[in-house]
Amino acid sequence: MSQFSRNEVIEKIQRGESMSGLDLSGIDLSYENLKGIDFSYANLSNAHMQNANLDGANFSHAILHEVFMFGANLTNTCFNDADMIDANLQDTNLEKSTFINAKMLNIKLFGAQVENANFEKADMTNARLKRTNLQYAKFDNTNLTGAHLERADLRNANLKQANLSGAFLDFARLEGAILP
Repeated sequence: MSQFSRNEVIEKIQRGESMSGLDLSGIDLSYENLKGIDFSYANLSNAHMQNANLDGANFSHAILHEVFMFGANLTNTCFNDADMIDANLQDTNLEKSTFINAKMLNIKLFGAQVENANFEKADMTNARLKRTNLQYAKFDNTNLTGAHLERADLRNANLKQANLSGAFLDFARLEGAILP
C-alpha cells in the first residue's frame, strides 16, 4: 500500500516534488492534473488514475502492475522499461508515447488512441488491442504473440520485425503497414 495518502501526494506535486522511486501502490489519483510529473522507478501497482491528465509524464522503469488508467490523457508519455503487466489503459490517449523495452503482458488498450507511438522491443504478449488506433506506430522487435488486434487500425504501422505468432488480426486495417 502507498506510503502516502492521496492528499499528501497532491501536496507534494503542487510543491513541484518528484514522485520518482516512491511506493504509491494502490493510490487513487483519478481525475487529477498530473501533467509532466516524474513517476520514474515508482511502484504504482494497483493504482487508480482514471481520467487523469498525465500528458508528458515519465513512467520509465515504473512498476504498473494492474494499474487502472481508463480514459486518461497520456499523450507524449514515457513508459520505457516500465513493468505494465495486466495494466488497463482502455480508451486512453497515448499519441506519441514511448514504450521501449516495456513489459506489457496482458495489457488492455481497447479503443485507445496510440498514433505514432514507439513499442520497440516491448513484450506485448496477449495484449488486448481491439479497436485501437495504432497508425504510424513502430513495433521494431516487438513481441505481439497472441495479441488481439481485431479491428485495430494499423495503417502505416511498422511491423517489419514484430513477432505476430498467434496474433488475431481479423478485420484489422493494414493499408500501408510494413509487415514481417
